[in-house]
Amino acid sequence: MAEVAIVASAFGAGAIRRDGHAAWIGAAKEAGACAFEVRRELMHDADAQPEALRALGVALVREGLWPVWSTPDTLYGEDGALDEAALRSAVACGHALGARFVKLQLGGFAGDAQAARLAAVLKEPSEAGAQVGEMPQMPRVVVENGQIEQGGKLVQFTGLFRALRDAGFDRLIGMTFDIGNWHWTGEPPLMAAVALAPYVEYIHCKAVDGAGARRFACAPAADDALCRAAFARLPPDVPRGIEFPFDAACVTEDAVRYVAWLGTA
Repeated sequence: MAEVAIVASAFGAGAIRRDGHAAWIGAAKEAGACAFEVRRELMHDADAQPEALRALGVALVREGLWPVWSTPDTLYGEDGALDEAALRSAVACGHALGARFVKLQLGGFAGDAQAARLAAVLKEPSEAGAQVGEMPQMPRVVVENGQIEQGGKLVQFTGLFRALRDAGFDRLIGMTFDIGNWHWTGEPPLMAAVALAPYVEYIHCKAVDGAGARRFACAPAADDALCRAAFARLPPDVPRGIEFPFDAACVTEDAVRYVAWLGTA
């Protein structure tokens, strides 16, 4: 049975902005989830400060949930350069939260992984922690395929991981594979699953309804052919995240049902 994370937005973006992430920890636990994905874009600035993140992380661990830190920031800027400031900020927030994964968007990667600099930046927090006598487990950085052309094309991801491997930094970072997001960029999800499976460490699950600019995430059917085919091609032992909205009329029941479904699909 796969570990299942609930992405905070599944409870409703408005509800998370109104109540805060901590208010929904109990609901995630009661649903049977193993993890809770915290979304930076749904937070007030004060809630994203180190002390507030530490408190949220403690609350999650107290309930038996491990955290994921998600930010809309990109690993590479529009000019293709590594965004070291965004990476440092994301890792610092994930570290404060006690996150297992720190998830960024890929952004404007254009062929040069700048692997040595990426490796150097990823080493910085652990070295700083060692200097003050702290040796916590560092979060794993993963990049996600997004819903826009820049950072959502298969060739960018295959190029990134090939460039890292060729530079001697294979598996320096991993990938969050969002099954539904490929629809926004016109990429075949199953082809992407085959090509990227060796690098996938976390999966976002959602179905997509509508077309063009009117696409939106929705819950997969129990017999959803795309999700099942993608799971068959992706690593079976990596966590799966619910990133579709629960029914507002029966949030608790929906959460329980979909956690059970996703864990065994």
